[in-house]
Amino acid sequence: MSHYTAIATATGRDGRAVSSDGKLDVRLAMQKELGGTGDGTNPEQLFAVGYAACFATSMRFVAQAKKLDVTGMSVTAEVGLVPKEDGSGFRLEVVLRTKLPESLPPEAKSDLIEATHQVCPYSGATRGNIPVELLAE
Repeated sequence: MSHYTAIATATGRDGRAVSSDGKLDVRLAMQKELGGTGDGTNPEQLFAVGYAACFATSMRFVAQAKKLDVTGMSVTAEVGLVPKEDGSGFRLEVVLRTKLPESLPPEAKSDLIEATHQVCPYSGATRGNIPVELLAE
């Protein structure tokens, strides 16, 4: 049984997306790079925001368990829309850039990022489906 279920309705890349509670109501527009106006947000931006937020929250949880102070940390998600090799459409790829405190040694940063990647729900959903590159900055 789910602890929480998000519900949203969208009309397509050129339209609107609205959550069932009305807290999210965004205009969608095809990216200029794909021939659109770019006058609204797009699914890749929404996915990037969700993944970055989920990974950051998961990282705080993992860091607490490891007794690491990650005050001031942030995660930037880059979600690329890449043409498929066979020309049959597009696929996604992700780069997660994690900014961690300078006080953490490089090995601790790497271990924390890898451990977070194992518990983050978005990472679990993407694992084996799309490439995800993990970077510490």
